[in-house]
Amino acid sequence: MFLCSYVKKRICPYVLMSLKKCLLVLLSLLVLLSLSACNSEDVIYREYQCYFLFDTQLHPQPCQLTAIIGNPGHFCKVEAEMRNNVRHLKTTRNYDGATQDILLSTDRENQQRCTLGAGNCIIIGTSSYDNTFIAYEGQCPNCLNQYGGTRYPLSWQNNGQQLHCTKCGRSYDVNNGTVVSDGGGHQLYRYNAGFDGQMIRAWN
Repeated sequence: MFLCSYVKKRICPYVLMSLKKCLLVLLSLLVLLSLSACNSEDVIYREYQCYFLFDTQLHPQPCQLTAIIGNPGHFCKVEAEMRNNVRHLKTTRNYDGATQDILLSTDRENQQRCTLGAGNCIIIGTSSYDNTFIAYEGQCPNCLNQYGGTRYPLSWQNNGQQLHCTKCGRSYDVNNGTVVSDGGGHQLYRYNAGFDGQMIRAWN
């Protein structure tokens, strides 16, 4: 009897308090994880659809797109069009403005979906800051947000390290998407991007 009374008075409250502390810690961790998941989800632009696949083994260097892999600071603007039922990619390299017409000649390449954001243009490459593989929407984010429509293409400037909008005058750092000119506002809209050793991907 004495032992049972001691357990109830001394040990049980201690155990209950420890359990409550553990539960509070677990709840806090769950809240932090859910917030971080929401934040990572929020950085991906979803207003317009983006789905892009490119097989680097079918298009070895000197293909401009293949050459951005593993080269920090190298980016390409990518646009797509169909000609005679064959898809072509037009790429514009950032550091010298050189363009290239990439013919996607295989059946698989022509049959797969290709959707390049708001204005049929994405910017993709490797950041010189942290070697992250990045894909951006090819239209000015601030003009898209303020005016609507899709008439605000970005162009290379400052040796290809910045993207410029002639409509609002803003310039963006291509390596991290931030506004580097006066005016502030939204950073470049981002899409998911990845490279698995063969395929370049961008999607949302």
